[in-house]
Amino acid sequence: MPLLRRAVFALLALMLTGIPAHAGEFSEFRPLGFSADGGVFAFEEFGVQDGSGFAFANRFFINTADDSFLPGSTVRVVVEDEAATVADARTEAPTQSSALEQQYNFSANPGVIAAFNPLSDLNGSTDQLRYLPMSMLPQPFGAYTAQLIEKQLPPTASCASITETSLGFRLKMTEANGEPASIVLHEDTSVPNSRNCPTGYRLGGAITHYADGIWTHAVLVLVRSFGFEGENGRWIAVTRRFE
Repeated sequence: MPLLRRAVFALLALMLTGIPAHAGEFSEFRPLGFSADGGVFAFEEFGVQDGSGFAFANRFFINTADDSFLPGSTVRVVVEDEAATVADARTEAPTQSSALEQQYNFSANPGVIAAFNPLSDLNGSTDQLRYLPMSMLPQPFGAYTAQLIEKQLPPTASCASITETSLGFRLKMTEANGEPASIVLHEDTSVPNSRNCPTGYRLGGAITHYADGIWTHAVLVLVRSFGFEGENGRWIAVTRRFE
């Protein structure tokens, strides 16, 4: 009887933890910083893959003048060892981008986390983000407002067997430095395969940098997509410079 009682208590403890048997995963986001002139923005995301259970870490380097990746710069590390930790993946990733990080010295120009709106923020809006570019009192700068609109597009290979369409987005700035604006920051005409099969998007935050009279904004978008055991989440940064 004591053995049976211990088994029952152990089962109840597992049930009361509230941990689902199957769940997707949403990566964590960290800014790496900007180049001194704001011309390059870098960030990392990391986590543990659903399905495989392998730790991963990705690093992205963006030319903010035209919102494009620096050629050949993207780093994707997956440590295919169930005993490995996220720390192992995050330690390996910068070794693959050390030349870029020495060239641009991102840690010396971290920028400002002007707004952050992760999935865990229950009060946050999915499609609108209003923020000031710098924490300062009195505030000499006007506000910026980003607006995200989802749009249906032809299905990608990843979506073809799941849904009839792929989900893309349009991102625009409706307020810039306190003035009404209508600036399209990004508009999908197709959905990249790197997003897998998106289920939705969320405005995730804004990182800003100021140098030589130019503001550089990196507006963050969280991409939700079908995963192996549930929804997954990955990050995109859309950049724009304002004089």
